[in-house]
Amino acid sequence: MTSSIYNGTVIHKRFKPKIHYFKYKVFSLLIDLSELKDLSKKIKFFSYNKFNLVSFYEKDHGNRDGSSLVSWVKKNLEDNNINSENVKIKLLCYPRIFGYVFNPLSVFYIYDESEKLVCILYEVKNTFGEQHTYIFKVDNDQKLYQHNCSKKFHVSPFIEMNCKYFFKLLKPGEKISVIIDQYQTDEKILYASQDGQRVNFNTKELIKSYFKHPLMTFKIISAIHFEAFKLWAKGIKFIKKKIKIKNNITFEG
Repeated sequence: MTSSIYNGTVIHKRFKPKIHYFKYKVFSLLIDLSELKDLSKKIKFFSYNKFNLVSFYEKDHGNRDGSSLVSWVKKNLEDNNINSENVKIKLLCYPRIFGYVFNPLSVFYIYDESEKLVCILYEVKNTFGEQHTYIFKVDNDQKLYQHNCSKKFHVSPFIEMNCKYFFKLLKPGEKISVIIDQYQTDEKILYASQDGQRVNFNTKELIKSYFKHPLMTFKIISAIHFEAFKLWAKGIKFIKKKIKIKNNITFEG
């Protein structure tokens, strides 16, 4: 099994127009999609597409209709002239806890048969039930990856659309690190990060991670709304979402 659990921290720091900061502890799963059925059989408190203390549903990602995530990823690779044969797909995400999850950001890491990273997909969601996936081809196998693109998806109701994202992430190993810097007219307005320390994905470590972060997924969505209220109380302008989308995808190169 190459799937893992990562215990770590999420940090958000806003710089403009007013400083705002929060930090909380989380645990994430890095799931090799080819191992999902075996994980469900071997780990008592984890299920695949079924309710459990901790679970993973394919309908939470990709097409979000319960169809195969592997097929969805491979189609996106093929549509953008990236070889999809014999690829290994790993997904960094929050699991469902007692049937509930909200993933602001999920990351797909795509490896070829030699374990070289060839593509990264950043799947971004908002609290309106919408999703946008940014696809980046990877040419060199290295430890640190950096990507940038224009913002194409309304996420926070307190940040305008005319922004650029700068992604920075470590190739998953004993640690994970995902950093997003958001710029507006060459000024950094937001820093967001998630880090984590790896442990084995087994029953013992899953239960330990759960008790360190009980009801974590409920806490995430509650924290999002609570922090939004504090931003509103600070007088930061509320920006109405202009376009409704469901599930867009862009290839960023």
